Amino acid sequence: MKSLLTFIFATLLLGSFQICSAQGNSDRESIAVLDIDVKGFTIDPVQMGDITRLELSKIGQFNLMDKYDVEYLVQKNDLTIENCYGKLCLVEVGKVLKVDKMIGGSVELYQDMVVVTLREINIATSEVEKTQVNEFLNIRNQVQTMIGITLQTMYDMPVDENIMTKLTKKFDYESSVNTPQTDRLQLNGPRMGLTMFSGTTADALKQKEADGGYDMRPQMFHFGYQFEIKYLNQGDFQALFEFIPIISGLDQGKFIPSFSLLNGLRHNRYGLEFAFGPNFALGKVASGYYDAAGKWHLQREWDDPDNENPFPIEERVDSRGYNTIVTGFLFAVGKTFRSGRLNIPVNVFFIPGKDDSHRFGISMGYNVSNFK
Repeated sequence: MKSLLTFIFATLLLGSFQICSAQGNSDRESIAVLDIDVKGFTIDPVQMGDITRLELSKIGQFNLMDKYDVEYLVQKNDLTIENCYGKLCLVEVGKVLKVDKMIGGSVELYQDMVVVTLREINIATSEVEKTQVNEFLNIRNQVQTMIGITLQTMYDMPVDENIMTKLTKKFDYESSVNTPQTDRLQLNGPRMGLTMFSGTTADALKQKEADGGYDMRPQMFHFGYQFEIKYLNQGDFQALFEFIPIISGLDQGKFIPSFSLLNGLRHNRYGLEFAFGPNFALGKVASGYYDAAGKWHLQREWDDPDNENPFPIEERVDSRGYNTIVTGFLFAVGKTFRSGRLNIPVNVFFIPGKDDSHRFGISMGYNVSNFK
């Protein structure tokens, strides 16, 4: 008996809740969304209308008419809703649909700006009751969020200020919102190319090992890998750190490691880039002097104890010397060529040295990224 009474009570309670819920929904005004005008997007007006309808459903203030009910009544009454964006057309269709309100508007792309315009039209009075126009950055894959924010603003609902800032402020720091992966040129990947030497360094490389040289050509192949971290983005430009470990000389039986830490500025659209920063290479140097004939000697080779060495002592590359880190400052410019999703960066670099002892060369690489 007790179980039966509990069941009856629960049934009555559930029925009361459903009735109250139905009455609450019936108190809401009905609203419908047709197509939304589109300019500059690959999304068509029907799809933009679906996105708007989805975001409007999240507002929760109306009885939103189902898209399939709209299609059924439009076909039944032989209406044409293609290009139905103006007030007169929306009011006419709204009367057939027997709704209280209609939502219309447009989403348009103007160079570096996306403009979302939405209007709420009262069918009974044939008047536009609400209009909201929002301007956003040209981040086309965030159009659904833009429409959602515009609706929230139009109906006085709270808006996520952080997301709003990312979508509207040009000088905001890079984020997954205002610089999506598809809008950034990423060039992590292998690097290979040719390094060349000039001046006394080139001469030292060509000399025999017995004379402190390396018995090498002053041109050598190099290969390595570029790692990069982007830390700032504004418009079409991005600033980044580049970490590039390189190995040179293997083509001539030598192992010469080096490492560059660069600060770069890159144009995403055209693939142009400028970078600069310190370069560190492992090598051998020794203290010595050039005699009157221009021949190089180690400092310890001066064998006249009665006379002081009149030649200036200096340091240079020498295979008989000690291992050390040779530093330099690297400047590089380059351009990235693209074929589909394949990126081919090509760079030329220059490392100035003392007197005429410079390093310079060309490097290229490849990767497949999400740039579109």
